[in-house]
Amino acid sequence: MEMAPFDTSNDLNEASKSTRRILVLFAHPSLDRSEVNCPMVEAVRKLDGVTLVDLYAEYAGFQIDIDREQQRLLEHDVIVFQHPLYWYSTPAILKEWQDLVLEHGFAYGSNGTALHGKIFFNALTAGGKEAAYRADGYNHFTIRELLHPLEQMALLCGMTYLPAFALFSARTAVEEGRANQHVADWTRLLEALRDDRLDIAVAQGLSVLNAELDAIIMEA
Repeated sequence: MEMAPFDTSNDLNEASKSTRRILVLFAHPSLDRSEVNCPMVEAVRKLDGVTLVDLYAEYAGFQIDIDREQQRLLEHDVIVFQHPLYWYSTPAILKEWQDLVLEHGFAYGSNGTALHGKIFFNALTAGGKEAAYRADGYNHFTIRELLHPLEQMALLCGMTYLPAFALFSARTAVEEGRANQHVADWTRLLEALRDDRLDIAVAQGLSVLNAELDAIIMEA
């Protein structure tokens, strides 16, 4: 499946109409093989107040523009890592992005307060079944436990951490008829975050954000 290059422009005029500005940092090194991330990306591109950055398209040589990425962080209130789960973590470019962009004195440290108060979470797709991600399952740990390094990253940077928005058994989601609902839930979640209609306190206690959307989203 081939897609046109993503428009990664930051439309601040549209974003200014919204309560929160959302930055989705998308990382997928083989997007043509993903049946779920493609429509998720397309859904993001249609939302006002949401900026999409395709890291692999923008930085094919891993030469990340630190100043540009830090400015993007300053201009947004919600930071999302969207990615497939690779070896219980993120694709490589997201780790490179963390290592370079989240500098001492900017993101953490006594004078590193640039990200304080912002919201952070992962939007991920996992090939395994949800039952595999628990103490007695195949992978021995829950998704939240596996993402503890990212949770600590957020906490060290003074951000509010939310559990992941996760799709399990992603390889069969389309044929089983689950993909469309997942994309619809993704859109609903981003709109609620943007419009300040998400109960953050309740959301923080969930295993994954999409476990109980009706319980955490306040209707307009």
